[in-house]
Amino acid sequence: MSVARICLREVHLAEASESVFEAARRMAERRVGTLVIVDDARKPVGLVTDRDLALRVVAAGGDPRAISVGDVMTARPKTVSESTPIESALSLMRAGAFRRLPVVDEEGKLVGIVSLDDVLGLLAEEFELIGRLLEHEAPRPAAQL
Repeated sequence: MSVARICLREVHLAEASESVFEAARRMAERRVGTLVIVDDARKPVGLVTDRDLALRVVAAGGDPRAISVGDVMTARPKTVSESTPIESALSLMRAGAFRRLPVVDEEGKLVGIVSLDDVLGLLAEEFELIGRLLEHEAPRPAAQL
């Protein structure tokens, strides 16, 4: 099963030049924890999370109106293609200790984002289906036959 099945197609963007304050406000308005920064060709060049803002700006005593997203974003984020198996994306997340990956097409252009939560949601659905199957196929006591 590929990442294309579970990735979110609506990705929230930020400009590297905008202030951290503007980015944080957009995150709050849209109720998201990640913004992707893309270049003119729509290729991901950075990723900024609410955690980045908390640790790299607030905890460091920075001024969110004076610091740009480009100053605190994770540059050159790892990406996966739509055809990447979910297991491979999960392995990449685990190896890099991150929870989200931009999803790109064959040309490297942003088409979505996949998160650890998306993978866990899929696994929960699969386990529920397996549980129902096992329940259905479980032998019944002789009294119920």
